[in-house]
Amino acid sequence: MLSDVIEIARAWLAEDPDPDTRAELEALLETDDREGLADRFAGLLQFGTAGLRGELGAGPNRMNRAVVIRAAAGLAAYLKTAYVTDTAAPAATRNAVVIGFDARHKSDVFARDTAAVMEAAGLHALLLPRPLPTPVLAFAIRHLGCVAGVMVTASHNPPRDNGYKVYLGDGSQIVPPADAEIAGHIAAVRSLADVPMAEDGWETLGEALIDSYLDRALTVVDPAGPRDVRIVHTAMHGVGTTVMLGAFDRAGFADVRPVPEQADPDPDFPTVAFPNPEEPGAMDLAFRTALAEDADVVIANDPDADRCAVAVPDPTVAGGWRMLRGDEVGALLGAEVARRGTDGILATTIVSSSLLGAIARANGMAYTETLTGFKWLARVPNLAFAFEEALGYCVDPTGVCDKDGVTAALMLAELAAGAKRDGRTLPGLLDDIAGRYGLYATDQYSVRVDRLERIADAMRGLRERTPKTLGDLAVATAEDLLYPAADGLPPTDGLRYTLAGDGADLLAGRVVVRPSGTEPKLKAYLEVVVDPKRIAEIGIDAARVAAHAALDRLKRDLATTLGM
Repeated sequence: MLSDVIEIARAWLAEDPDPDTRAELEALLETDDREGLADRFAGLLQFGTAGLRGELGAGPNRMNRAVVIRAAAGLAAYLKTAYVTDTAAPAATRNAVVIGFDARHKSDVFARDTAAVMEAAGLHALLLPRPLPTPVLAFAIRHLGCVAGVMVTASHNPPRDNGYKVYLGDGSQIVPPADAEIAGHIAAVRSLADVPMAEDGWETLGEALIDSYLDRALTVVDPAGPRDVRIVHTAMHGVGTTVMLGAFDRAGFADVRPVPEQADPDPDFPTVAFPNPEEPGAMDLAFRTALAEDADVVIANDPDADRCAVAVPDPTVAGGWRMLRGDEVGALLGAEVARRGTDGILATTIVSSSLLGAIARANGMAYTETLTGFKWLARVPNLAFAFEEALGYCVDPTGVCDKDGVTAALMLAELAAGAKRDGRTLPGLLDDIAGRYGLYATDQYSVRVDRLERIADAMRGLRERTPKTLGDLAVATAEDLLYPAADGLPPTDGLRYTLAGDGADLLAGRVVVRPSGTEPKLKAYLEVVVDPKRIAEIGIDAARVAAHAALDRLKRDLATTLGM
């Protein structure tokens, strides 16, 4: 490979349309940096069910204009093959592809390149007017009657990354076999010279689209509901501020204080190591602002605002504020959807809290679990509400068939205002939920690796030697999710263990072990359950102590079992 990489790089350089990546390649060639070249030309950035995502840079193993143009050409070819032109549709949306972008480095360039490819391929490109949240793009697909949508974003990845997320006309992300078919069309693109690109013809949408999105977002709250709550909001240097503040204002939440250092889009994310509310330290500025402003609640969006995080005052922790777990927020929202008597199915993923199932059963609603990711959750028929533990919530599936951090934030703000009106708090509402449905305590154990084969070795070891106990709880059942499951899940690389109760405090437990789909990590998702009757006997505080102790034992035992 090293002997050939010089010629391969020169051939790539000859058709690279971006002066920045051309300069990068020229420097590597000039210094004869064969290892640097080999890394960039080690393979193709793979197009999968998340589209594309990777580090910005030159070569086929990076995110750059050449890779994006090929991806757009492959997507256009797939759309023209898979969908028949609807001559009865309005000319403005006939075979239209709507394209959105965030404020990361090169996002606007990648979006324009995609528009140029679509127009030249005979599709009509509709470009969002400015950097906007991913849920606005997801809304636009169905609102405008488009055949597909593209969002240029790397969500909460590090600053050096960017990505390319693809949706079809139903407003949800692609799943197999569409991903493989699109990848096949991409692979058929041999040279950028073979990809025609229009110089104009695409349409840049106006602010009316954002108005329509915000009008729809307001439907998730009661116009006469409580509004007296002081909110601190952070967009985490992303694109959420203007849309989120617009939503709060239209809904009547007047007391909102943005975190000034993180309110404006900045692709370098200067105040955080990782622009993800879940990462240690990412919320520190928001917590300091909340203390200074005497806030009631902190609401955070990730950089493309499809996720939503919530924090509450807690004098027992350093800094005085505590992030709610994604499973806790999912329980608050799911219980509210059920209380409203909404028709449809409640859904979550196999790695998220199964408390939503208990809420559904108690309220006469259907419940289902899918594989990880909203590309699966959004496809649940007759969906009423869906969430995943990684801060993703869908409270209006008819409006946005994906996770939406803006509408989730509105509903949470109304819940916080209602709790304040009644002299309560969001943690108090969670105590009520536990007292009615049971305490479902969750946690994660994850290991970041330097070599991916360590993850494969660990999974193989678990498959060869099923543990008899985990955290002092007996393993009642062990399922290998690589094989078709009785509940109809597609095959996935994961193991699910059901744990028997301890006969005292714990009713049951569950552990799901799987490789991360986006990071070099092995993850284990843990859950233990305390029955409502036991909570009534010992009290919610004692129940939480028992549950958290059990989770700690599970993490220690997993570390030993995995040898990691």
